[in-house]
Amino acid sequence: MRSIELAGTRVPVIGQGTWHMGEDTGRRRAEVAALREGVERGMWLIDTAEMYGEGAAEKVVGEAISGLRDSVFLVSKVYPHNASRRGVVDACERSLKRMNTDVIDLYLLHWRGQYPLAETVEGFERLREQGKIRRWGVSNFDVDDLEELANPACATNQVLYNAQTRGIEFDLLPWQQQHDLPLMAYSPIGQGGELLGHRVLQDIAQRHGATSAQVALAWLLREPGVIVIPKAVGSNHVRQNAEAAAVELTQEDLDLINSAFPPPGRKEPLAMI
Repeated sequence: MRSIELAGTRVPVIGQGTWHMGEDTGRRRAEVAALREGVERGMWLIDTAEMYGEGAAEKVVGEAISGLRDSVFLVSKVYPHNASRRGVVDACERSLKRMNTDVIDLYLLHWRGQYPLAETVEGFERLREQGKIRRWGVSNFDVDDLEELANPACATNQVLYNAQTRGIEFDLLPWQQQHDLPLMAYSPIGQGGELLGHRVLQDIAQRHGATSAQVALAWLLREPGVIVIPKAVGSNHVRQNAEAAAVELTQEDLDLINSAFPPPGRKEPLAMI
């Protein structure tokens, strides 16, 4: 597994997402097992949020990292409506309790809300000083948001990015690369299977003896400074995600993907889901 520096730590370029985990109690055992296997396969960055299942995903993560906490880089996110000076501290305490841990490695503002950024940052810094988080960052921020934030302590920006959703390539991704700010790509294989079912990705996957999901992940990892956080439940999908970093796309592959999913030619509103 290749690695990248994030928040002062070398982490794998492929981590694990947890959106929708914890919403079906019948799948809890499989979700826990998938996260633990992912850690064993080198995907020891786990991303979650208090929003996911209203805390249920964090509880799944807490069970999955039991006995493995020192081997895991843990990322969680605070709701904007909890991101006041005091609210962010209280929200973090609840997340720590759900995940049965003393510290979150990287704590993000999920998206901008009603509270001034300076107030949220003050709460983040209080948590950092108390040793409850190690670093903080943001999610769903565009260039103007990052320029307004203007804080070198921000460790990452997590945004929607996949071959179907490339608007950030016009300005946000270059901005982050120029400022050495790692980008975490959520929903890297799209939603609903439309991307993975595209003939171009399937043809490329067949030539490489890979899956279309692996091609989608490898395509994102062609860019420096990008971390992907796909979700998987099931041993085969976990293994395939872990092995995606070894897929090396050719220039012909990249040209075909560009033809099927053209890069942006102008500024686009930041896509979010």
